Parts: sequence; C-alpha cells; structure tokens
Amino acid sequence: MRFIIVTGLSGAGKTQAIRSLEDLGYFCVDNLPPTLIPKFAEACYQTDGKIDKIALVIDIRGGKFFDDLFESLNNLKNEGYKYEILFLDASDEVLIKRFKESRRKHPLAPDGRILNGILLEKNKLREVKDRADTIIDTSKLATRELREEITKIYSEEGQMETQLIITVLSFGFKYGMPIDSDLVFDVRFLPNPYYIPELKKYSGNDQPVRDYVMGFEETREFVDKLEDMLKFLIPNYLKEGKRQLILSIGCTGGRHRSVTIANSIFEKLKASGYKVNIDHRDIEEDTNKGGKKL
Repeated sequence: MRFIIVTGLSGAGKTQAIRSLEDLGYFCVDNLPPTLIPKFAEACYQTDGKIDKIALVIDIRGGKFFDDLFESLNNLKNEGYKYEILFLDASDEVLIKRFKESRRKHPLAPDGRILNGILLEKNKLREVKDRADTIIDTSKLATRELREEITKIYSEEGQMETQLIITVLSFGFKYGMPIDSDLVFDVRFLPNPYYIPELKKYSGNDQPVRDYVMGFEETREFVDKLEDMLKFLIPNYLKEGKRQLILSIGCTGGRHRSVTIANSIFEKLKASGYKVNIDHRDIEEDTNKGGKKL
C-alpha cells in the first residue's frame, strides 16, 4: 500500500495536489484529524488490497488537532505502516499574491496581515517539513506543471497513458450533434453505401459496408491523417490534465460511413494502448425511431 500524507503551507497547492492524486487512483481524504490516521490506516489495510493507494491532506486547518500529527505518525511507524510525507511549499511573496487574488483569508490570520499568518504557519510546520520525503516548491509552477510533477512522482509505470478515457462516438447529423463532443469530424464527403441497394440494409459493423467504405483512397487517407493528428493531440491533452475525450464522427444517418470510420479509429487507438470505448449512437435510428438524441 502507498500511503501519502499531503501537507504544506496554505496556498501552496495542496488542493491541486490531492486532485492530481485522485486522478491517479488514490483514495483521498481532505482535512482528516491526525488523531484518526492510525485507525484509518488500519481500516484500509483490512480491505485486502481493494484500497492500496491512499492520500490524506493534513494541515493547520485542523486547529489544535494538528498537534496530534507526530504522535499519530509515530503510532503508524510502531504498527509497521509505511507512509510518505509530501510537503507543498512556496515563497512568501507568491503566497501573499495568491491570497490577495483569491480574496481568501489566511487561516492563521483571519483578521490580520496575511504575512503574519504565513510566518506563523511556517513556524508550526517546520518540523513536519524537516521530516518530509518530498518537498515541492510551487512558487514558479503553473497548475499544469504541478500536476505533471505529482504524476511523475506518484504514478505507476505506464499509468499516464491510461488516465485518459477516450470514447469514439458515431452519429448521424440529421439526428443532431452530440452535445458532449470534444472533437467532431464530418465524413459525409465519403461515398454513401445507403444508395447501394445491396448495402443499404447493412451497417458499418458489417463487413460488406466496411469493405465498401474503406475501399476508397480518400477514406484510407482520411483515417491515416486523423490517426496522425490524434497521436499528436492525445499526449498534449494528457499534459493538460484532460481525463475524458469524446471523439465524434458523423455522417448523414449515423449508420454506415461514421460507424465504419469510428470502428477503424477505435481499433487503432486500442492497439496503441489507450483506454478507449466505442458507441454507435444512431446505428438503429432508421429502424427504431425515438426522440431527439443528446
């Protein structure tokens, strides 16, 4: 089990850090009273591996309970539970700027100068900082850069590629565009099997339609160019912290061309190791009339 105590200065990025850890599959708890840490650790260890990655945010918001932190950490050690401490730090100038921009009060100086609260907090956290396994200074880090740093330190090998869930969605323009699309591609420029009598009854899931659509040079060139673009986009989406991508491919009715192309892209992405789903929204629309699709 990987057990991480996330702490540090107010305004240094603990919220973003815990969100990044949550995206990496950690079971996260914010502002747990330190005295409860040993009991919580025991409960997690008793799940027989169902909860094997934990991150707890512990900071001075706990008030007088924060003073129990070191006793609780000693109890963890005595019980044989391994843990790591991640400390988020930042310069006084940067922290003051962040508090002013957010118009938040410092928890240790609710009615006074922000700087006084920062200095008091640094003094209270000096010992826990000295015991930290990892210290990240966020003074010059953008949100994306902090997320990258957290991912680099705490993700498992190969996990970065599986963080993004991709859905390849085929649809028919005459039934409306999917409102949750991130990328939309129109394949109505391709020859339409609908007008071939012996193909009309089939869908893009059937080999005769697939062979017909993929038999054109422009189809194969389009698929190659789209695959090449996705190979460029997906790593950059991951760097920006995107966790879900809806790739919509539309033709007139959503039964032939879009289904064929969606299946082809799905297979290529899956072969590249991405976590990908396929959904043919309107494939049965001609035989199962319904309301407006989303």
